[in-house]
Amino acid sequence: MATSIPAETDMQARVFAFLTDPAKHPDVQRIDTHGASVFLEGDRALKIKRAVRFPFLDYSTLEKRKAACDEEIKINRPFAPQIYHRVVPITQGGDGSLEIDGSGTPVEFAIEMTRFDERRTFDHLAEAGPLDLALIDAVAEAIAASHRSAPPAPAEPWIHSIPGIIEGNTAAFREAACFPARDVDDLGQASLSAFLRLRALLEQRGRQGYVRRCHGDLHLANIVLIEERPVLFDAIEFDPVIASVDVLYDLAFTIMDFLRYERPGDANALLNRYLGITPVDNLDALAALPLFMSLRSAIRAHVLLVRPGRNPRDKADVMRSARVYFELAQRMIHPSAPTLVAVGGLSGTGKSVLARALAPAVAPRPGAVVLRTDVLRKQHFQIKETDRLPESAYRPEVTEKIYETLVQRASRILVQGHSVVVDAVFAHVAERNAISEMARRLNVRFFGLFLVTDLATRQRRVGHRKPDASDATPEIAGLQEKYDIGAIDWATVDASGTPEQTLERCLPRVTQPLSS
Repeated sequence: MATSIPAETDMQARVFAFLTDPAKHPDVQRIDTHGASVFLEGDRALKIKRAVRFPFLDYSTLEKRKAACDEEIKINRPFAPQIYHRVVPITQGGDGSLEIDGSGTPVEFAIEMTRFDERRTFDHLAEAGPLDLALIDAVAEAIAASHRSAPPAPAEPWIHSIPGIIEGNTAAFREAACFPARDVDDLGQASLSAFLRLRALLEQRGRQGYVRRCHGDLHLANIVLIEERPVLFDAIEFDPVIASVDVLYDLAFTIMDFLRYERPGDANALLNRYLGITPVDNLDALAALPLFMSLRSAIRAHVLLVRPGRNPRDKADVMRSARVYFELAQRMIHPSAPTLVAVGGLSGTGKSVLARALAPAVAPRPGAVVLRTDVLRKQHFQIKETDRLPESAYRPEVTEKIYETLVQRASRILVQGHSVVVDAVFAHVAERNAISEMARRLNVRFFGLFLVTDLATRQRRVGHRKPDASDATPEIAGLQEKYDIGAIDWATVDASGTPEQTLERCLPRVTQPLSS
């Protein structure tokens, strides 16, 4: 829990009173977090480190707070140069009066920032409703870009810190005595068991260079939409060990927070887009995602429990939010077994739309990874998804190779305990048998869906497509009518209606209760 420093907090109380004095700052708004107070006025924001000491940060002296402000500017300007500007002193004159950036003695330091529209942070956007897929893609791309530019870091300090994080969360939950003791103990024990099981994988990830000096605190309130682009801000500056983590652990915070706001589709789309634009090695670390999401959720609950509340209503709201995060952490640490869903059908039957819609509903959360042969083919030839390939790229031997890659990649994901939805034409018996046989070998649940509709509908849909990974045309859709599809032992689904109707027909066939 937090320790306040009386001599320091007395002066801070004077500074805070000065910054909220209606005579000098009539329109100021104050926002408190566990480690800082932010004062919003006009188009400017001043952020002051609170004079507190936690097990994970120490702002107990003016010198330490000044150093933390300097470090925050250094760390965050690369993420958000349009927000972060400089460190300014709050000074005291000879008559005892306070001034921002005056000529007197500095008694406090603040980070001067450009104020943004607080309603545009992603926690508010997610609370309002599901986000547009293009916006989720932009978030994934911003996070992936931050990871590419982040310097590699030693893995050992982070890995060694994880048991302490688990124990610290457990101790905080016990001290708060606001969650059932049995649930607190179960979360702690299950988290530690998962860590011990995954430790070798985390060490391997460190050797591969996936532990980096990341943002470190990527919950949705730390991403804001500015000029229609997501901007990451408020990265951790107070401890490089806390921020030097596996890139998937960094991403897990954002995924988890979408789940907290009951946006499973957004969480799933974020994961899929990130995996699609980052090294394929990340597929081999998906076994760690349940632990990563659970840890992030537990940390969020822990932080909320120590957040200052200035009135009973604030405290009640914070406690409710902490409970939501704690219960989510419990669910995440106990993932269900994975499932493989195959979606087949000729061009224009709506396979890709259905695959994306099914993925969030396939346990365990955040839902299935979607693998699409159209995308794999473009990756095979190292071109953009929307670039067209020549006819030679669709020779039978090339298609056979793409389907082999599909099976291999799905297998890699399933052995990690993560579900998969594969999206392909599956026009031949051998292709369908290969994917179902792989599921049988791995002893995972398998559901095959084959979509059907009339030629006119297929050609109309293909003709109205926006730029996409598929190279199908209405003419190609017509030629597919001559395919010898053979006996289909998958569920045949009428896809002649709307995407929502097709989804409604398919969901009961492939889903189980999403307890995790």
